Amino acid sequence: MSDVRTQADQDVEEDYAEVPVIPRWRPIVALALSLVGFGISMYLTIDHFQGIVPICSSKGFVNCELVTTSKYSYILGIPVSLLGLLFFTAMVGINWPPLWRARSPWVARARLALAVSGVCFVLYLLAAELFSIKAICLWCTGVHITTFLLFVLVMASFPLMSGRAGQYQEWDEDLDEA
Repeated sequence: MSDVRTQADQDVEEDYAEVPVIPRWRPIVALALSLVGFGISMYLTIDHFQGIVPICSSKGFVNCELVTTSKYSYILGIPVSLLGLLFFTAMVGINWPPLWRARSPWVARARLALAVSGVCFVLYLLAAELFSIKAICLWCTGVHITTFLLFVLVMASFPLMSGRAGQYQEWDEDLDEA
């Protein structure tokens, strides 16, 4: 037999390459956080379209009514709660546990892009609450915390999921030899 390997042989080997080991709890926690965010966003979206103020304090610094009816509760005429619902719908889909085992790098990149966009949006909304509205909404804070936790989880998992895990493993081996 010849030792010559064709490009097709190499492609087949790459297809069966070992999938990065992600701790089992990460996909489960990511899905749970996505579902929590989806639920809160659904509640806020329903309240928005029914014209109901969320169940929360309406006096002082914690004032859901002030936050959810402010000019910052819309972006380009779209309710922020609806944008949150769309975001968490996408996060539920991309965080479905079998997708955490996907070998395709686009899945990890899409998850990262969503998490980064979500946390950037949260920073904007938090700044609006604290510095412009001068009040916070507890429901919104729940969404902010959920988004931040998803961001941290995705950022911590991205090197393993993006195909760069081999680079880190080689780097660790180089340190062991030194």
